[in-house]
Amino acid sequence: MSAPAEPIRDRAPGKQPVDQEMPRPRPQHIVHEGRWARLEPLDPTAHAADLYALGHADEAARRTWDYLPYGPFPSAEAHAAWLTAQATADDPLFFAVVDRASGQAVGVASLMSIAPEHGSIEIGHLWFSPRLQRTPVATEALYLLLTHALDDLGYRRMEWKCDAANAASRRAAARLGYRHEGVFFNHRVVKGHNRDTAWFSILDEEWPRLRAAFAEWLAPENFNADGTQRARLSDLTRPSAP
Repeated sequence: MSAPAEPIRDRAPGKQPVDQEMPRPRPQHIVHEGRWARLEPLDPTAHAADLYALGHADEAARRTWDYLPYGPFPSAEAHAAWLTAQATADDPLFFAVVDRASGQAVGVASLMSIAPEHGSIEIGHLWFSPRLQRTPVATEALYLLLTHALDDLGYRRMEWKCDAANAASRRAAARLGYRHEGVFFNHRVVKGHNRDTAWFSILDEEWPRLRAAFAEWLAPENFNADGTQRARLSDLTRPSAP
């Protein structure tokens, strides 16, 4: 399988001084509100029924778990028990993705690999139901996490890691403006299979341009009356030619 075309990390390695105070603040379980999406601290009481139904409705829904180390679950009770265990953790720090229009929990996301002493943090444990995938709600949910980490908390490195064979996740990273940094081969064993892990990042120096691209894409005027986008986010975030 050939890897998808994706921007490559092209900055020369350096040992420049870091003029930023460390450690950075740790993210907390707080609500993040957008136009389409709301991120709520994961609460099994409020979110489990929606998430289980959307993640186990049919074969297409069950396939959304393929690249995660857990799921699908044999019962609603098993799924709720897993959510309960995640809801109490502070790394990964889990949120439910709520579609503001319906009030329904349609996915899960987390901030993880949190290293305040280095200003490095990752978006991971993404589970997006078929109802969430390829929607403005999904994009805005990730944008809310990016702005919180890079703007509110002042982190200097945002990471994205995925199974190197997961072409959809790699396309998503490139669309969001992440740059590919390489592959760790034989990195993990997941569900009895080898996982080679592709690494991506956004650096603080790249974020102002990407922030502006997200703002342009998320603006109401970028969407027709039927919700069709006028400009594609991948075109807005693509690095300029040198």
